[in-house]
Amino acid sequence: QVQLVESGGGLVHTGGSLRLSCAASGLIFSIYQLAWYRQTPGKERELVAAITSGGKTNYADPVKGRFTISRGDAENTVNLQMNSLKPEDTAVYYCHAEHYDHVGDRAYYWGKGTLVTVSS
Repeated sequence: QVQLVESGGGLVHTGGSLRLSCAASGLIFSIYQLAWYRQTPGKERELVAAITSGGKTNYADPVKGRFTISRGDAENTVNLQMNSLKPEDTAVYYCHAEHYDHVGDRAYYWGKGTLVTVSS
């Protein structure tokens, strides 16, 4: 059974930092693309940052230069370092793992989320 468990959320003041971690089990971690998404009430879940199995990263424009995604395949973890936090970063942050096999079938998994609150 695949599990993704996020940790590291909490309350922080504007300009502060948080580090989110996601621990994965039950999957061949190194072949998966990993990502962090976030969602606020009434809005769709949006991509924050992603990292491929080869280590290539991409970021949503609102977080470029402030957030850094990294992965540790030996530890089966993916992290999101968030600096210079703003109130608009307040959201539930979700860990996501995705892989397409050789025939194009997609396997994907979500964590249950961790709440980040940035006070002004």
